[in-house]
Amino acid sequence: MMNRPLPLALAASVALIVLSGCATNPVSGRRQFSLVSTQQELRIGTEGRAAVLAEYGAYDDARIAAYVDSVGQGLARVSHLPTLKFTFTVLDDPTVNAFAMPGGYIYITRGILAYLNSEAQLAGVLGHEIGHVTARHTAQQLTQQQLAGFGLSLASAFSSGFRQYSAAAEQALGLVFLKYSRDDETQADELGVEYSTKAGYDPREIPGTYAMLKRVSDRAGQRLPGFLSTHPDPGNREQRTRELAAAAVYGKTGLEIRTRSYLARTDQIVFGRDPRQGYAEGDRYYHPQLGFQIALPAGWTIQDSHRGLSALEPQQHAEMDLSLADAGAFGPADFVTELLRRGSIADARGAPETIGGYEAWVGHVAVAGTGGTTTTLIAAFVRRGPQSMLQLLGRSAAAGDEDETRIVTSVRSLRPLTDPGRLRATPDRVSVVRVPAAGTLGELLPRFPAQAIDAEGTSILNNLQTDEQVLPGQSLKIVVAGKLR
Repeated sequence: MMNRPLPLALAASVALIVLSGCATNPVSGRRQFSLVSTQQELRIGTEGRAAVLAEYGAYDDARIAAYVDSVGQGLARVSHLPTLKFTFTVLDDPTVNAFAMPGGYIYITRGILAYLNSEAQLAGVLGHEIGHVTARHTAQQLTQQQLAGFGLSLASAFSSGFRQYSAAAEQALGLVFLKYSRDDETQADELGVEYSTKAGYDPREIPGTYAMLKRVSDRAGQRLPGFLSTHPDPGNREQRTRELAAAAVYGKTGLEIRTRSYLARTDQIVFGRDPRQGYAEGDRYYHPQLGFQIALPAGWTIQDSHRGLSALEPQQHAEMDLSLADAGAFGPADFVTELLRRGSIADARGAPETIGGYEAWVGHVAVAGTGGTTTTLIAAFVRRGPQSMLQLLGRSAAAGDEDETRIVTSVRSLRPLTDPGRLRATPDRVSVVRVPAAGTLGELLPRFPAQAIDAEGTSILNNLQTDEQVLPGQSLKIVVAGKLR
């Protein structure tokens, strides 16, 4: 079929949209189409920060936070946007990842910090993420979201009435799970090498980082997407960054690596899941910090985060979600009344009761949806103390079915956690040790007791191979096991 020309009025409208949506790219200096202004980027980044921290949590170590920020700020000063206020945050998440959000918000997980082995490698990762911001890759992703009508569905947002975040914040959270294009990744790799070198770091450390990430990516099962799943390899990334680094260092001297100081900074960093923030054994879930335990429906998939806990029936016919509610001083029944007053729910049918010695309300709530529809949820609100209200929401395929019975039974199994051993649960931690004698990594590892991961995992952690020779006095990272009880 032949293409027909646009009517004159429509063509003019399209041209106006394109022209008004153009902005200058700070890196290329060229005008490019964007539906997201720099002011919108800042708003999305700012509101998204609150959502990211609620979902994943900031790592509670001011020393490491200040260290990462100092490295990041040094890179930002030599970037294409030296006057932009960049914010660097370490997330309390075991996933090996880092990501950028509009407005200069850069996030890096404690998970990837454990696997890096020098400040120069850290600079390479942060420089790469800064590159995504300065080249406006995140703004372009948001433009594509808007053009495609992208909508984010949070696991906790069963309905609009219980949605926790603004539209801008949900857009930002959506960026965590979107993949960059290969062209964007190529450009970010180039900028990461450029910024690292300008900041005084040796970029020849960067290729080793990508070799490590490739090995880590083979170990699946992470909640937050891993680096290589959201930052796809544009083609032989390790070799490409090696060539870029060789060109960048030509004629330069005095570039820093800072291996020993980096390892000292990350010694004792939490490794893997932190059981203090909740852990499952079979179908029972324990939360030492909040001091409760609950029996979840048998065989359901359990997923927890800093924000809360969810359980999904194997065929996805039913689900339940547990989180903390912003209930102020309201008791459970009064909080339901307040939700009705706010319009967060359209109806509520239930009654007060006591669960595990706690004041509670259990029943059903109806939440208004789009197009005049309503969704009925199983709901429970349990007051655990002056500042703590647990909110449990569930949904099954039909009212009164077996899955609804399982959800209500789970809700009523909530009990205080009193086992002293479980309350004192401790996480695994990275420990930096000195090698007492020469040998291969595989030969030396049995000398260190209470290791939480296998030899292959430890070799990846140190960017080594198990048959690689290690010299006396060389620093190694091992993971010392914590305790669950």
